[in-house]
Amino acid sequence: MRIGRQAMSSSKKLPPRWESSAPAIRAVQVAFDVEEEVLQAVRQAAFDNNLSNSDQIREVLGLAITHRPKRPRLTVTLSEEDYAALGTRFGLDPAQRLEIKERVHQELLAFARGKPGADA
Repeated sequence: MRIGRQAMSSSKKLPPRWESSAPAIRAVQVAFDVEEEVLQAVRQAAFDNNLSNSDQIREVLGLAITHRPKRPRLTVTLSEEDYAALGTRFGLDPAQRLEIKERVHQELLAFARGKPGADA
């Protein structure tokens, strides 16, 4: 099935439940290839200012920053092999993903509290 430009035209009316998201839908993410020193400076400033990297860039550029509450979260991509390795490490079946996630969470808490390597 092919979707033509006309089907994606901006003249189409958004469903009412999506109208409040219209600005975000129109926003375009821009990526910059930068030198290592720029990358490190932005990351460090973002950390120091308790901002996301994106918000730190907006701050540098003098753009508005939405100060809506953000869920504090970290992400990591885990492959099937990663789940197998973690399952072995924690004595769990790799299919027990929720339990593995909980054990990883406990390890991250132990790391943050200065007890690295503590298998909870």
